[in-house]
Amino acid sequence: MTPSASEPRVVGLQVAQEGGVPKRSVDELEVTVTGVVGDRQLDLDHHGGPTRAVCLYSQECIDALAAEGHPISRGTTGENLTIAGLEWPRVHPGDRLQIADVVLEITGPAPPCNTIAASFTEGRFVRISDKVHPGWSRLYARVLVPGRVRVGAPVQHLPASV
Repeated sequence: MTPSASEPRVVGLQVAQEGGVPKRSVDELEVTVTGVVGDRQLDLDHHGGPTRAVCLYSQECIDALAAEGHPISRGTTGENLTIAGLEWPRVHPGDRLQIADVVLEITGPAPPCNTIAASFTEGRFVRISDKVHPGWSRLYARVLVPGRVRVGAPVQHLPASV
């Protein structure tokens, strides 16, 4: 089943075999409890591991930031999955996202660092800091159910508290 334009869906999948950014686009990802196959993090103190296995971002946030004049696009801030159609400020730690057979649990915001500065006018990567601009951050997730994800896959948001 292909989701309608208004349903939340995966619009981008990105990896970096050598680590760093930008991550390159792929059509499909294999997601495991330890992360995305074919993706590497250079700074394991701040990225990766079971509670930061996958990095997610909103296409609407990327579009709004680009409209502000920032040179941002999918994968330039290091996200593995770019999702459209979710009310990003309503996605919180403890919430789950079901994407095809994969189930992710949001663990928290991904703090920005100078590695992604090229995606922002005058290097102002703090623009996506959850502490400074709540609701604009990338999000980290743990993998509860591993599997494969393809571009176009529907995304179901399951809030932790209903």
